[in-house]
Amino acid sequence: MNLPFPINLIIAPALLALTACSSVMPPNQVIAGTPQQWYAPLPHQGSMESLTQWWQQQGDPLLVELIAAAQAASPTVAASLSRVENARAQQAAAFGTLVPNLSAQIVGTRGVSQPGLPVTNSRQVGLQAAWEIDLVGANRAVNNAARANVEGTQAQWHDARVTVAAEVANLYYGQAHCIKQLALTQRDTTSRQETVRLTEISADAGFLSPSMAAMARASAADGSSRVTQQAAQCTLITKALVALTGVAEPELRQKLALAQARPAQGASISIASVPAQTIAQRPDVFSAERDVMVASAQVGAAVAQRLPRLSLSGSIAGTRVTTNGVDTDGTTWSFGPLAISLPLFDGGQRAAAVQSAEANYRAVVSTYRARVRNAVREVEEALINLDSTRARAHDARVARDGYAQTLTATQTRFSQGLASLVELEDARRNALASESALLALDLERSQVWVALYRALGGGFEPQTISQTAAN
Repeated sequence: MNLPFPINLIIAPALLALTACSSVMPPNQVIAGTPQQWYAPLPHQGSMESLTQWWQQQGDPLLVELIAAAQAASPTVAASLSRVENARAQQAAAFGTLVPNLSAQIVGTRGVSQPGLPVTNSRQVGLQAAWEIDLVGANRAVNNAARANVEGTQAQWHDARVTVAAEVANLYYGQAHCIKQLALTQRDTTSRQETVRLTEISADAGFLSPSMAAMARASAADGSSRVTQQAAQCTLITKALVALTGVAEPELRQKLALAQARPAQGASISIASVPAQTIAQRPDVFSAERDVMVASAQVGAAVAQRLPRLSLSGSIAGTRVTTNGVDTDGTTWSFGPLAISLPLFDGGQRAAAVQSAEANYRAVVSTYRARVRNAVREVEEALINLDSTRARAHDARVARDGYAQTLTATQTRFSQGLASLVELEDARRNALASESALLALDLERSQVWVALYRALGGGFEPQTISQTAAN
């Protein structure tokens, strides 16, 4: 097809510009470099389901309630949601550049155009349109960047909610552990006070020296001090939960007192055998990947600013002119101008903008790859720690039972005068340490499950995010 000469002058450079723009835009997807397999043991052989309802499946309604309250009260979550809304507005604005801009105009005039002529009334109703024809892909690049930005901010919002949930859960499990530890120290202090009573009786009877009675009193005082310290720690955790959830302290204390906190379980933990599949479920990795898309589109948009731009405008209007009671109707229209603009000289501003966008792209790609490596590390750390807590659990229970039996036997021998106070204190110290270690191991295991839940993305569903952003 032979185009008219003026049209050829406009279209040919634009087509060349389109080819140039597409050839210099960097890839919007890059190789992350994830390993081919996990080098850490998988719980349940990686055969469980999704994490979407993980907190509900823990069987602890109070934990679910506190997480929901904290997410509703969190300024971080609110700020993330605000960024999503702002990104959606930017996406709508970017899409508007791809379609013609249409506006209506109503004009009315009354006057005398020349001396001696009658008064004339003129009314005009019309439409005006303007359109920048996106031949070089500048506006499409901006629109794609806006869409990727929406998806990224939605992922960040999910990540903020997961972070808040994990923080609440760790405090909640820490509170349950603290209460158990407090009960343990109280039982230990009661035992020490009974030892003081028996020791003072023996000392008064002359069977033990006064120094032994002093040692027993010192041990009881040490136990009482531990109770005070542990109670203070529990109070601090409660206040941290109050600050995080926004629940009034009296109400929270009442709910915690009635709740039967359960250790975290691995219900519905899903770990794909291929790390890349698992890492793709993390909102921070997904967001970093979208940042690469945005940076790539920004390079394309910067390049497009150095290329020809084609624009088209037009209008149509209906006019009625009234002179001496006589109406004259008519229609006016125009097509054009069809204009092309070609930047010639700007002192290097556009070239500098391209260099800046390319430098930002390289930085974003480096950040994305580092985020992927860190994600792999966090998952494998959680897996290793989880396997470690499982392997240590049996030994910890054996140690607790053995030291508890030793303490019982030593207390019996001490009451019969067959064991010294030093032996009793040593047995008590070992028993207390072993039981505290088992409680700490239970807490550590719960926290590791939470860490694994968070490392796996907390039920993030990338396909849902992409579908939402497209609508």
